[in-house]
Amino acid sequence: MPAAVTRRTRVIDGTDATTLPVAELIESGRPAILRGIARHLPLVAVGQAGPELAIAWLKRFDGGRPVTAFVGEPGIGGRFGYIGDCTELNFVRERGSLSDYLDRLLAGIGSADAPSIYLGSTDIDQYLPGLRAEAALPFGDRQLIDHPPLVSIWIGNRTIASAHFDMSNNIAVTLVGRRRFTLFPPDQVANLYPGPFDLTPAGQMVSMVDFDDPDLVRHPRFAQALEVGEVAELEPGDALIYPALWWHQVEALDPFNAMINYWWNAAPPFVDTPMTTLLHGLLSLRGRPDHERAGWRALFDHYLFADPEQATAHLPAAAHGSLAPLDGAEARRLRARILQKINR
Repeated sequence: MPAAVTRRTRVIDGTDATTLPVAELIESGRPAILRGIARHLPLVAVGQAGPELAIAWLKRFDGGRPVTAFVGEPGIGGRFGYIGDCTELNFVRERGSLSDYLDRLLAGIGSADAPSIYLGSTDIDQYLPGLRAEAALPFGDRQLIDHPPLVSIWIGNRTIASAHFDMSNNIAVTLVGRRRFTLFPPDQVANLYPGPFDLTPAGQMVSMVDFDDPDLVRHPRFAQALEVGEVAELEPGDALIYPALWWHQVEALDPFNAMINYWWNAAPPFVDTPMTTLLHGLLSLRGRPDHERAGWRALFDHYLFADPEQATAHLPAAAHGSLAPLDGAEARRLRARILQKINR
């Protein structure tokens, strides 16, 4: 038998979106299944009556704007990824009518020759106007009120999104069909063997390990990831909440599946994405001698990852400058300084 993740994600029963302690759950640093939190939504009941009814229900909200779909040949088995030496993807991106893709999904149910079709991260307000009122959860936690999430729908047949991380916290709500998430904490990045940085299936690097049949000769460190990974099995009406940067593989397990997710960061809107810092680090740090990189690691730890007051406790308040708590005006000044240095 191939090696597998055996730990199960914790389950919380009896939750209600209006009283769910979202910030507390994210701060705990662990994923959690919110069993049955969306069981009452109309699409859950419609989906349990069959994919035909679920597809007809969703088509009522087609706003007419072209959506993006990933389409792969039947031979990929629903796993979107790479061909050969990772310089080419094994699927194509298309633009077309939401209703047409829903019809294609319905027509392919039960056919071994049906293509893999995946409509990922489709903004419901832009592309399915009116859906929010009937299929979104009314979260009442202050964090989601202060930082309104991006709400997207994910639709497809039996597909596999290889393990990747997102830069935002996530609540993923299964509405039609079952889903399986396989999750790993952020510190497992090296043990998951990320693929190319530049060519990615959907924007983030993905693990090159086949979780169904891992090759521990080629990817020996994956054995360490298996020890801390966990699996979340979701039924329609369940949700999964997990913090930003957790790696997750997502498997849609039924012939037709629909999920809505909520992405947000509890950070001011003027704060830049750390991915920009990582990209600039490739330019400015990676090629330096070992002793210099060790020195910069110490500086980063002191100024970025330690208690912020550590860097300023010995300084008069008037001298804090860029080390003071960030606001919009200071963010603009820092950004201008960075651009000036980059464009020197």
